[in-house]
Amino acid sequence: MVPGLTDDSLAEKLIDLALGRGAEAAEVLQSRSRSRPVFFEANRLKQLESSAALGTALRLWVNGRPGLAVAYGNVDPATIVDKALAISALNDSEPIDLVEGISRHYPDMGQEVSVAQLIEWGQTMIDRIRRVYPDVICSADVECDVETTRILNTRGLDCRYSDATLSSYLSVDWVRGDDFLSVSDGQTQRDSLNNDRLADQILKRLVWADQSAAVKTGRLPVIFTAKAADMVWGTLQSALSGKRVIERSSPWSNALGEQMTDTQITLLQDPDAGPFSCPFDDEGTPTQKLVFIEDGVVKLFYGDRTVGRTLGAGSTGNGFRPGLGSYPTPSLYNTLVRPGQKSLAELMASIDEGILVDQILGGGPGISGDFSVNIDLGYRIHRGELVGRIKDTMVAGNIYTALKEHVELGSDADWNGSCYTPSVRLDGLSITSG
Repeated sequence: MVPGLTDDSLAEKLIDLALGRGAEAAEVLQSRSRSRPVFFEANRLKQLESSAALGTALRLWVNGRPGLAVAYGNVDPATIVDKALAISALNDSEPIDLVEGISRHYPDMGQEVSVAQLIEWGQTMIDRIRRVYPDVICSADVECDVETTRILNTRGLDCRYSDATLSSYLSVDWVRGDDFLSVSDGQTQRDSLNNDRLADQILKRLVWADQSAAVKTGRLPVIFTAKAADMVWGTLQSALSGKRVIERSSPWSNALGEQMTDTQITLLQDPDAGPFSCPFDDEGTPTQKLVFIEDGVVKLFYGDRTVGRTLGAGSTGNGFRPGLGSYPTPSLYNTLVRPGQKSLAELMASIDEGILVDQILGGGPGISGDFSVNIDLGYRIHRGELVGRIKDTMVAGNIYTALKEHVELGSDADWNGSCYTPSVRLDGLSITSG
């Protein structure tokens, strides 16, 4: 450890040392984070935590051969450089493609809140639920995270921004004899959390689950709520990856300009939208508003600098690292699905017999689009209304096929993770019920 070395001076030192040791180019990505989570268990406050971390990734090239090393905390710069040089000696040569730029400190995003506020939010949610359902058991996590990202390279780029996000997660367990029901939901926002809305969402689902209902096996229309609909869009996100297009592993490799889904579907990203926005990717390329699918037509694939160079279109600003120890790869930082005009109630009103899916068990479909998942929380729709919770039921189908048929999108779009999605109705999915 080097006493007194600041975060910024560590990045500068790494660049200087790498060049002095024979690297023709180098890049440093730093992530400094602070987290203050508050945990509630069995209806009461259980634990407060506070953590801080500094991660630094050095990427360098010697004779075109890349090397990557990662360190956490305030460490000896020479040690990181030695590791990166050792990795470089094992790799093949590649084009060096770094962003050229100037120093820029982007405006900070989001506001921090106190631990007292986090505690109040958590307790208020639990109290709101238990006033209506005093026998349920509630758990909650409420958290404030602050992350500062900086990227510095030998081509003059030095960019940074700080992002404060707030998140809350509420889970309610309800035991009635042999019947066990678990309902959960969460939100991530900047500046403030709407925990009354989150509690109301849970209360609504508890009302819906008051009665049990049976559903027949067969092909039925299915509505995925905004909370469950990200399962649908995850497949399209993978299919739109420029890396998969190059590898020919995407079924949409030749789909540019083609109508591939129902005209109701427009899928885009917006660097200024929602709590997952960011001004630049992990290569330092500025992010930008992009439309990938417009009225069902594939308009664009996303990529990092390597993929963009291969496709001849340049980076779309989607070069992100799964972790500091990974090389950049094409990834989406947020995805927005254009909402429809109908409320969730109006979507249900058009269905004589079907189901509403709100929570699923297990993973969703892969790149093939085929899926078969257990419904963790779902309801029967009969003559346009919810008539009770269904159990021991599975839903199966193919995402690509379903999205080419009759699709309806709700007006109730919300953030589900990093996907802003409305509820979505898909027809012809297979329902199996025990």
